[in-house]
Amino acid sequence: MLEMRVAGIALDAITRSPIVLLKDASDRRALPIYIGQEQAKAIMGALENQKPPRPLTHDLIVNLLEAWNLSVERIIIHSLQKDTFYASLIVKQGDVKKEIDARPSDAIAIALRTNAPIWVMEEVVADASIPVDRDADEAEQEAFREFISNLRPEDLIKRFGSSEI
Repeated sequence: MLEMRVAGIALDAITRSPIVLLKDASDRRALPIYIGQEQAKAIMGALENQKPPRPLTHDLIVNLLEAWNLSVERIIIHSLQKDTFYASLIVKQGDVKKEIDARPSDAIAIALRTNAPIWVMEEVVADASIPVDRDADEAEQEAFREFISNLRPEDLIKRFGSSEI
């Protein structure tokens, strides 16, 4: 799993649909997730530390969690099936943990309100992320190609020893 953070909300240029953009710690990969207008407002409100006069849905959920001494340990965006992302809230009360199914947008809105980390399964990142720093990716690939081209069998034997019996 990779820990990611919310980089912001964008609008799709063609459909004008909101997209929450997650980025990894190195800012090398970005994961765009299409969300609804209301979820975009909820995420933006949390990013901007807005406190509504009355609790909105995600604030209410956080209030309920706090009232029952539950904490959000983390959220996990764990799969992508037919262009739909799936997520879970990992909620903890003492030593007891529960995994609760959630839409990624709702899980992110709650994570931002509780300062819970956002984790994404590596398969999801591999399938749906976009490169942010192509130059760094290309430099890393070129360094690996150079390493492989200069690698000799003797180097592996020195490093890992002989497998002869």
